Amino acid sequence: MNKLSAEQIQDNWIEFIGYIDQYISEPRASKLKEFYNTYAERVMLMPASHKKEYHNAFPGGYVEHVNRVIRASLRINEVWSDFEVEENYTIEELVFSAMNHDLGKMGDTENESYIPQTDQWRKDKLGEDYKFNDRLEFMSVPDRGLYLLNSHGVSYTKNEFLTIKLHDGLYDEANKPYLINWAPETKPRTSLIYIVHQADLLAARIEWEKEYMPKFKDNLSSPEKNSTLLSNKRETKTPTKAKALSSFKSDSLKNMLDNL
Repeated sequence: MNKLSAEQIQDNWIEFIGYIDQYISEPRASKLKEFYNTYAERVMLMPASHKKEYHNAFPGGYVEHVNRVIRASLRINEVWSDFEVEENYTIEELVFSAMNHDLGKMGDTENESYIPQTDQWRKDKLGEDYKFNDRLEFMSVPDRGLYLLNSHGVSYTKNEFLTIKLHDGLYDEANKPYLINWAPETKPRTSLIYIVHQADLLAARIEWEKEYMPKFKDNLSSPEKNSTLLSNKRETKTPTKAKALSSFKSDSLKNMLDNL
């Protein structure tokens, strides 16, 4: 499992909040910062997924992933501009959508979505360092994210609503009515949906290659190590400084911090 130091987690958080200052206009910027500052200790330590073989399944992985999606969205936007495509969205809408595309992974106001896995077999054999919190009422990640923003007074445009809702593209069956259509009038009327989807795919693939691909190739080239790959034995934990992340109130967050 990748390890981010306390300083790296703090730096990633500063970058994350900095995008609000740079790209989001008032009064929405203040409301968005208030929301994220309320849940800062949770969001700062969230993983981006629950399983090692997915992407960024480690403390701080969520913010690192979102920052990468924002940067990728801005770069992909330049590519689209180079092909002289009409920009039927604003840069603020692009950054807002990328920043909040996976917000539903936060959980609700009381409960984290991902909590430390307690089943040692699943940790060792399946690479699941986290499990889903069954205290949460079921909602899809996009729907929960949109609900969280709305319930905290953070408004969003139609472009942003559609982009957050559809950011998983055709990987989500529920998106087919929006994305598989033949009549021109029923096709999405903003390219922002595709840009953030492409950025999310790019970021997730980069993270998978950085974390898992080297181990995969190493074990393929060394047959004697295949059993290690299959068993997914947990790496030895190493301590890291926690000075930037002290005073956590949630027991689940403290357990995540212990994994740093």
